[in-house]
Amino acid sequence: MATLKSCSALVTGANRGLGLEMVKQLLEAHCSKIFAGCRDPDGPNSESLRELASKHPSILTIVRLDVTDARSIKESAEKVSSLLGNSGLNLLVNNAAVLKQKSMLTATVEDMQDNFNTNVIGPMLVIREYLPYLRAAVKASGKAGLSCDKAAIVNFSDSDTSSMSIVPTIESPFPLFPYSISKAALNMLTVCSAMELKEDEILCVSIHPGWVKTDMGGDKAPLEPRESVEGILRVISGLTDKQNGLFIDYTGKIMPW
Repeated sequence: MATLKSCSALVTGANRGLGLEMVKQLLEAHCSKIFAGCRDPDGPNSESLRELASKHPSILTIVRLDVTDARSIKESAEKVSSLLGNSGLNLLVNNAAVLKQKSMLTATVEDMQDNFNTNVIGPMLVIREYLPYLRAAVKASGKAGLSCDKAAIVNFSDSDTSSMSIVPTIESPFPLFPYSISKAALNMLTVCSAMELKEDEILCVSIHPGWVKTDMGGDKAPLEPRESVEGILRVISGLTDKQNGLFIDYTGKIMPW
């Protein structure tokens, strides 16, 4: 298990799949404060998350956070801010995503808008709203350089569907037209955020978690959520200035755009 020396973290889409597993392993890594964002904290899909929160009430807080709703993002940030104190937010994980199985010929305007709203615009708005707390973490750390122990943004992407170098080499590509384009755009968001936030000393990377057995990844995926997240935490715990703005997979391999 990777060790995060000091950690307050926010994870979006935290009620299931990789988001829920990330919360579990952040608890195991002894993060001091974990904020689990999800659209419907009281719904049936959040039962496992609620059980976790009941076992760790002093560490884990569930936050209502719909990344497609600017007001929801703002209200979530206000709640998190009231609980953070002066130490700020060390780690922001943009995990929430939607996937539409459509081709270029079958994707509708609504399909494209839904994917961009959740997979690109949502992460952008979350970064903007939580930026003051990431900056507060930088100020509180007193450390030089970039690291997730200081302040970092991790955007979950997907090399198999978003990489413009890899997709043409796939013999039978998945019909994920809206998702693929939105994740490619998310990678550009990572690059631009890394450039703009460098002076703030906030690290920003895209992470490919691998093909994982989740509701989104399906049963044929070779990776279990635990293995993927163990790798992700191992990778991000060692990130420095050299990886700022890069696209990396859960093993630490640099992925092509």
